[in-house]
Amino acid sequence: MPDKALDAVLFDLDGTLIDTAPDFIRCLNELRVAEGMAPLPFDTIRCCVSDGARAMVRLGFGLEPDHPEYPERHRAFLDRYETGMAVDTRLFEGMEPLLATLEAAGIPWGIVTNKPVRFAEPLLAALGIAERCAVLVCPDHVQDRKPHPEGLWLACERLGAAPERTLYVGDHERDIRAGRNAGMPTVAVRYGYVTEPETIDLWQADVVVDTVADLANLIQSQWMAGRRA
Repeated sequence: MPDKALDAVLFDLDGTLIDTAPDFIRCLNELRVAEGMAPLPFDTIRCCVSDGARAMVRLGFGLEPDHPEYPERHRAFLDRYETGMAVDTRLFEGMEPLLATLEAAGIPWGIVTNKPVRFAEPLLAALGIAERCAVLVCPDHVQDRKPHPEGLWLACERLGAAPERTLYVGDHERDIRAGRNAGMPTVAVRYGYVTEPETIDLWQADVVVDTVADLANLIQSQWMAGRRA
C-alpha cells in the first residue's frame, strides 16, 4: 500500500464504477425470448457480465466463437445493447458521493476498461459523467488488454500520475492482476459481478471491500487524510 497521498484513482467500469448488468440482462433475455427460449434468471447472467459479451453469448445460447451461428448471435447481442445500454444502467449506490469527494480533494479519477470505446464513451455521456472522468482507456487505445498493464500505464501517463500512487479498483481477477503488473495498489470489490465471491481473497489485492461505502471509507481514511496532512 502507498505511504503517500494518492495521485489518482482508476476504476474498472462494468461491475465496479457502474451497474450495467440490468441492461445486459434485458438485452440477452430479449434475444432468448425472440428465439423461443425462456429468460434466464437475473443473477445467473449478472455474475458473468464482467467476462464480456463472449461469455454472455456462451451462457445465453451455448455457443463458442468457432460455432457457425456465433458471429450472428454476437453481433445481434451487441447491436441490441448499443441501442439500449443506458436504460437502467446507473452508478453503483454510493459512488456519486465518492467521486464528488475525490473531485473536491483535487484527486483525478478515471477509467481503464476492457469495454470498447464504441460503448464506453456514449455510456459515460448518457450517465452525465463523461466530462468529469479525467481519463478513459479502452481496448481501442492499447495493444494489450487487461491483465496486461499497458492501459493502466497509459492512464497514468495521461494524468501525470505515478503508478505507485495511483489506486486501481476492480471486480475481476484480471483487474487486480493488471494493477499488480502496473505496480499499483489495488482494491477488489466484492459487490461487483463475481461468480464466486469467496475467491476474491485469492486474487492478492491489497484490500478487499464489500461495499462502495467501504471503498469510500478506505480511500478517505488511508489516503485522503495523508493528502490533507
